[in-house]
Amino acid sequence: MSNEPILEARGLTKRFTVKKKTVAAVTDLTFQVAAGELVAFLGPNGAGKSTSLRMLTTLLAPTEGTARVVGRDILRDPAGVRARIGYVGQLTSGSFAQRVRDELLSQGAFYGLSRTASVTRADELIESLDLAPFASQSVQQLSGGQKRRLDIALGLMHAPPLLFLDEPSTGLDPQSRANLWQHILDLRTTHGTTVFLTTHYLEEADRYAERVMVMDSGRVIADDTAARMKAELAGDLLTLGFEGPADADAALPVVGRLTDRDVQRQDAASLTLTVPDGDRLLPAAIRALDEAGIAVTRATGVPPTLDDVFLALTGRTLRDAGEGAATGETETETPQAATAAQPTGAAR
Repeated sequence: MSNEPILEARGLTKRFTVKKKTVAAVTDLTFQVAAGELVAFLGPNGAGKSTSLRMLTTLLAPTEGTARVVGRDILRDPAGVRARIGYVGQLTSGSFAQRVRDELLSQGAFYGLSRTASVTRADELIESLDLAPFASQSVQQLSGGQKRRLDIALGLMHAPPLLFLDEPSTGLDPQSRANLWQHILDLRTTHGTTVFLTTHYLEEADRYAERVMVMDSGRVIADDTAARMKAELAGDLLTLGFEGPADADAALPVVGRLTDRDVQRQDAASLTLTVPDGDRLLPAAIRALDEAGIAVTRATGVPPTLDDVFLALTGRTLRDAGEGAATGETETETPQAATAAQPTGAAR
């Protein structure tokens, strides 16, 4: 499997029946993930992200298409997929009345680990995820950040090479989010774990993910590094201010000759433009204006965000996109297909 993608989806599609109408939650999801990658899967609520993860983890049968996950087909060998992945959903996985260490040992038993192997693995995860001070406490006594770390530990008990995380840091305070991300990064450094996650925190994806996939209305509309997306689809926002409207009028053609992007009037005495190479263009524009005898009173450059990328792609921002396509509970596929997707005892 050295040259085989650890995750490969081919035409994954999921349709639901909602009030006697067919609704496409995910359409033709096709992509590959190499071993060791950290991929962030972005999109507004209802875009189809969680549905995609549930199909990839065999918790939901696709209407069409298939995928290979860690070398196993999700339709032909769902048990083989579950044995080789970790999945941390949006809800806390632990049994609230059980102690942290016992919960991990129970998870090891679900995956068929011996008692000795379960104890060894639980101790490793308790140490690496800073759960030692809480190991003898019940799950219900943990804070939100501690529960999410336990969720990740549960997903890693069988040492899977691929970990799916669905909104892992939602609802956590900034410090807990930062700590959780450090643990995720340490997992990759120490174990080479491939991480595929959804998140609504765009700054997390921008900072940590090597690759970003953007989904809207059930379709992937962009797939690249965050840096290239921002440079090619959004760009730096430059603003140049002048003493008055006359100088702004005179500056317009001077700046326009430096780029093929539109230069716009922000107000009577300032210009704005969005370019992929703002750090180069801004000083060049100031020099050209100075040579033309036009004084610049204010100059700013604001780098783009992933929200700007989504705005450029769809005309909306991720933060304000709201609910996407609704999904329902009645599936359009046959009962046999739905049964094949039900989790085994090892999938919690």
